[in-house]
Amino acid sequence: MQYFNKEWLLFLDYLKIEKNAAAKTVETYQKDVEHFVKYLANEQISELNTVDYHIVRNYLTILYDNGLTKRSVGRHISTLRSFFKVLVRESVVTSNPFTQINLPKQNYPIPQFLYDEEMEKLLAVNQLDTPLGQRNRALLELLYATGIRVSECVQLKLEDIDLVLQTVLVLGKGSKERYVPFGQFAKDSLEYYIMNGRDQLIGKHSNPNNFLFLNAKGNPVTARGIRVILKKIVQDSGLTIDLHPHKLRHTFATHLLNNGADLRAVQELLGHSQLSSTQIYTHVTKDRLSHVYKNAHPRANK
Repeated sequence: MQYFNKEWLLFLDYLKIEKNAAAKTVETYQKDVEHFVKYLANEQISELNTVDYHIVRNYLTILYDNGLTKRSVGRHISTLRSFFKVLVRESVVTSNPFTQINLPKQNYPIPQFLYDEEMEKLLAVNQLDTPLGQRNRALLELLYATGIRVSECVQLKLEDIDLVLQTVLVLGKGSKERYVPFGQFAKDSLEYYIMNGRDQLIGKHSNPNNFLFLNAKGNPVTARGIRVILKKIVQDSGLTIDLHPHKLRHTFATHLLNNGADLRAVQELLGHSQLSSTQIYTHVTKDRLSHVYKNAHPRANK
């Protein structure tokens, strides 16, 4: 970034040192700032101090005209608000024009999840006579038991799993670590896979590794590989559903809340930094409560 390069480097230091932002987050922020800087160049604006409310509003209009969603526009606003906040702090500019801009109201999609009976059918798929079958069962049990992201799952090492305490150490977004518990079913499946199937898979590898989940060649399984595994489990179960790792994460959170779990506890288990990220699941529990009320209260229905 040649235009406003010094300003970007200040912001980059803030992201890496103070915020400990992940590489992908930094990359996204950089693209947002570069897009705004390109707009300023096209408008022949050479001083950041001259950027005001009207310039910002015009920029946001262009974003909407280019077909960006409210969510994407909101991300641009958040990025540039942080960018100018750092520049104000470093006395590069005197004011932050993005503080006058409200984030667009989001229409959050309803998270898709599996019902209890669907989950039971998936877990009933039993191919424990093969190493890959043992791995698939352990993988499904762990994803459902912990709600971890697929990006977190592929990073798991053997030493991250504590079968005695029944916890897994997860490296989440922004390199933040958290411990997530898992139940007896997941423990049994993991123990059986580690002691049997995994040893057979690693035996085919000339350069052994300590990753938890391996593919047929003994290499660490990838995010794409996990999606393929889940697709196969669905086919073997006889269900006609679309299953992806994040749907299991939604299922984990929904089932916990439906059975009385505290929202903040679920937030911590999911690794959400903001409670608002977890609140997308509350509509599901509200629907369930409404259904229970209508069926249980004597005067709910006329």
